[in-house]
Amino acid sequence: MQFSEKWLRSFVNPDIDTAALSHLLTMAGLEVEELNPAAAPFVGVVVAEVLSVAPHPDADRLRVCQVNAGGEPLQIVCGAPNVAAGMKVPCATVGAKLPGIDIKQAKLRGVESSGMLCSARELGISDEASGLLALPADAPVGTDIRAYLDLDDHVFVIKLTPNRADCFGMTGVAREVAALTGAPVMLPAAKAAQVTIDDRLPVRIEHDDLCGRFSGRVIRNVNARAATPDWMKRRLERAGMRSLSVLVDISNYVMLEMNRPNHVFDLDRVRGGLQVRWANPGESLTLLNDQTIELSADCGVVADDAGVESFAGIMGGASTSCTDVTRNVYVEAAFWHPDAIQGRARRYGFSSEAAHRFERGVDFADTVAGVERVTELILELCGGEAGPVDDQITRLPARDPVRLRPARTARVLGVSFSEAQIASLLARLGLSFERDGADFVVQPPSWRFDIEIEVDLIEELARLHGYDNIPTLPPTGRLAMPELPEARRGAFAVRHLLAGRDYQEVINFAFVDAAWERDFAGNPAPVALANPIASQMSVMRSSLIGGLVDNVMTNRRRQIERVRVFEIGRCFAKDLQAEPVPGYAQTQRVAALAWGGVHAEQWGSPTRAIDFFDVKADLEALLWPAQATFAVARHPALHPGRSASVSLHGCHVGYVGELHPELVQRYELGSPPVLFELDLDVLLDRPMPTHRTLSRQPLVRRDIALLLPRSTAASAVLDGLRSVAPTIVQDIALFDLYQGRGIADAEKSFAFRIVMQDTERTLADVEVDAAVQELVSYAQRVFGARLRA
Repeated sequence: MQFSEKWLRSFVNPDIDTAALSHLLTMAGLEVEELNPAAAPFVGVVVAEVLSVAPHPDADRLRVCQVNAGGEPLQIVCGAPNVAAGMKVPCATVGAKLPGIDIKQAKLRGVESSGMLCSARELGISDEASGLLALPADAPVGTDIRAYLDLDDHVFVIKLTPNRADCFGMTGVAREVAALTGAPVMLPAAKAAQVTIDDRLPVRIEHDDLCGRFSGRVIRNVNARAATPDWMKRRLERAGMRSLSVLVDISNYVMLEMNRPNHVFDLDRVRGGLQVRWANPGESLTLLNDQTIELSADCGVVADDAGVESFAGIMGGASTSCTDVTRNVYVEAAFWHPDAIQGRARRYGFSSEAAHRFERGVDFADTVAGVERVTELILELCGGEAGPVDDQITRLPARDPVRLRPARTARVLGVSFSEAQIASLLARLGLSFERDGADFVVQPPSWRFDIEIEVDLIEELARLHGYDNIPTLPPTGRLAMPELPEARRGAFAVRHLLAGRDYQEVINFAFVDAAWERDFAGNPAPVALANPIASQMSVMRSSLIGGLVDNVMTNRRRQIERVRVFEIGRCFAKDLQAEPVPGYAQTQRVAALAWGGVHAEQWGSPTRAIDFFDVKADLEALLWPAQATFAVARHPALHPGRSASVSLHGCHVGYVGELHPELVQRYELGSPPVLFELDLDVLLDRPMPTHRTLSRQPLVRRDIALLLPRSTAASAVLDGLRSVAPTIVQDIALFDLYQGRGIADAEKSFAFRIVMQDTERTLADVEVDAAVQELVSYAQRVFGARLRA
């Protein structure tokens, strides 16, 4: 919303300067994003009349002009293509200072020039530079151009929150300023037009869930070619609108002034009466912006006997638009229910000032006043004869009273207001109320859709009192030291461990592309967002992998050759088992990804690409002292032969592996990254250390080599041997894997180191041999192993 300061001060004129007014509005919730002068600073420019124009003797594109600037005629050399004798233009006299230009007496190609005739761009009014700024014929010669064009003004651009739709009009902003400053407000009072004809246009409202009120009037014999007055043009331009024609300008002006969108139909192009209804299947409409749309059944329309004529509450149709030959018009102002307007314009890829207002809520009590104001300006500027106002009311929003309790206000704001202060603040806001004991029962006005509950009124009191005036008091309360069990660590400990392994933390959006869910989680039905902020962020993630891969893509585009990142965050999935109705499950996960070299390029070690075992080592360090079990497994995002599931204490907790080759190619990663993803909760539990007496007896080591089927997993054999190991066996570890010459193609050789020790005595060879034999027998019986010769 942008507007002229002088326009605002014509309604309410507080005794504060522009900067103070800007700060006041911002602190009250109407944030001033921009505050710009209406024109660049300049001096020495007056209204002048071109008396004569002659060719320049030495330049084809220059003209020598005699100019009356309020004194002796001046000779000025001008190159503008539109300069002509008799026109009124801005003239910068010698000594004038324009933006970036000081005007001096000069010679142009040998001809004296005593000033400069100016375009709008040279004055800093607009970017128009095709020719001189032509002024009206009645502009008084010699008048300062700043005064004549009312350029000593400022343009406010305010950022409105969706709940303050009432401030999309000058009357709403004026009410705010009056309430904030206590200055008197003088809102425009539309006078009822004299009815001189009895013509009416039949209107039928077919659906009250679309339109709650519809007001209109016929005006005949208007002059659509009348000129829009300069004061209206300036206010429209400083509000960001172009002047188009007098009827369109009047309609836009009333919308900006009263926050009352309205529409002017060319009555002679309306066939029969009007019907206000939902669109029928197959109906289409060509809009004022020349866009043709196919209407759906949830789009409201205004139609005549021949078809649709207007997109209700959003934009008029081209077939009944006003032109220079329009003679008879129908002025309409209606209240459209916000939920009947919301999202319709965006669906068709455009927006409009009317839709922007109606979808947030517009005053439903001033439709007749809006018609009268439009009528007043049409009769004043275009002439004509007005018929009676037809006002139909079907269903209007209920405005239930809101109870305000002074005690509750004090608890919420930390500031106590007396009953007299509350009454005064409510009166300044234009809120009527009744007393019920100590409480105030407030009736919200028709233009304030944001006042529904008690805290809305408390917020209003805080705004008027001033947020700066609320004392800043430190909170008080008893603090208790939280207990963190020694057997459980926090998420920050996990972060520090990963950072110590050379990973950098990232924070990615939980909103992701649906394609990511299919590619990285194999999830065809993710949690979809009802109103996504972007098409590529339409679902909630069920895996952290997609975000980490996107981090690699971003860095690779910037020629970064090595990436190691991790993230701890929530993942979301549908929970069909939730009671009493299916809901959503949220789990905290940790994921890490490494791509590129194992180490940054350096002289001390050769360059080597990251592989599965490098990241597996990082994962084992993260889990220590717990020992995870890794098993071959498939995951939609991982390489089918270079991935594994991770289990802890018999429970599946995640996956580790290399990214699937198809995804590496699809996302243009060059080389495959290696990653893992685990449930965070299992990482936070850590076993407590237990005391164990160190034996003084010597260790005994035996090595055995077993031939096993090639499909046998080393982890399965290790787990089995450890589960049946005699008490004297302290450790069993795999130290060699061999496949090749001397070994059958269907077999492979595992070499295990068995360490034995007793705390009380030296082990005898018989005991050692028996323990080794017991382990070999178990491997032969369970896995079909053979001792390798």
